[in-house]
Amino acid sequence: MIAEFQLDWQRTKRTSFPEAVFCSGKSVAQIEAIVQSATERQMPLLLTRLTQEVFSRLSPEVQSVLARSDRSQTASSSVPPTTLQSGIGIVTAGTSDTPIAYEAAATLEFMGYAAPIVADVGVAGLWRLVSRLEEIRQFRVVIAAAGMEGALFSVLAGLIAAPVIAVPTSIGYGVSANGHAALSSALATCAPGVVVVNIDNGFGAAAAAIKMMRICQHS
Repeated sequence: MIAEFQLDWQRTKRTSFPEAVFCSGKSVAQIEAIVQSATERQMPLLLTRLTQEVFSRLSPEVQSVLARSDRSQTASSSVPPTTLQSGIGIVTAGTSDTPIAYEAAATLEFMGYAAPIVADVGVAGLWRLVSRLEEIRQFRVVIAAAGMEGALFSVLAGLIAAPVIAVPTSIGYGVSANGHAALSSALATCAPGVVVVNIDNGFGAAAAAIKMMRICQHS
């Protein structure tokens, strides 16, 4: 029988980032086997896009070793560190973008970083962003999540010194096209210091932010 998965337990040595598993599309049996493999090896494991419906179908034994968040739809098999490093902040254009922000936050906390979220400061009410600017300027790296037209990315990057990691979200009507309009806006921005990850990829944004921070810390 062909193995249905090969876990990358050497990833931390190569990339400094532990194995993470995208659960969408995987069967309950596959997820259970993956978690059991991590548990047997006492390896940290992050699960993303693990819905409540799928989690509820996992065996009690597997559920007992996972700490799951419904807000972020993530779970981990390791205990988060008690002391979290600072320096990374998350900003969302709207409340509807917060599920992606929570995924980024859960990933950051899994890796030992604090993950404060400044929510609902989109450009439709620019005063909301302006009123939080001094707080946002304290971060060394900023993850920004926005759907609709994605204007937050350019506006934010033009107001702060930190690099902005843009996360287009699939929030919006009609021609927002499930995040493609925000993605194009992020890629076409004239504001310097914006880098872009894929639509709804809070996990990828967090991983990029952590690598940026580690380069700064080791320089």
